[in-house]
Amino acid sequence: MFETTATVTSGTGTGTGTGTGPRTVIAESATARGRRARLALRGLQVLLALFYAFASALPKLIAHPSAAEVFNEMGWGSAGMYSIGVLELAGAVALLIPVLSSVAAVSLGALMVGAFITQVTVFGGENAATPLILILPLALIAWARRRDAAELSRLIRRRA
Repeated sequence: MFETTATVTSGTGTGTGTGTGPRTVIAESATARGRRARLALRGLQVLLALFYAFASALPKLIAHPSAAEVFNEMGWGSAGMYSIGVLELAGAVALLIPVLSSVAAVSLGALMVGAFITQVTVFGGENAATPLILILPLALIAWARRRDAAELSRLIRRRA
């Protein structure tokens, strides 16, 4: 843990202090804490991107029998399966692009809301917890990267 020590003098700065004298303040370095938080957030983004690309999108895009069976049972067929697979893969890639990460997290979160509703209505809630669990880290990423969404908005307005 990084610590800094600073001497703080109380008073008005005119040489007439309040009589409390100097005191020592020890605090953790904000830059080290911020760096660790950014690295942890980036690691979470990479982990989710890998999950969405390989565990979720890939089986749909290669028409794995398990994915095809689920989409046929829902009545969406291969068109729905490929569409969801493309959306998940696009979201996974966008999670890795800093200016798009917030928008990607919100979009994947919306996709997970749809997955939750589908799990509850079509499959009786069999795997309904999975999309809810995935929404939590996506919401954290969307909130933490909200300034990137503002930057994206500025870039789009500048181009228009």
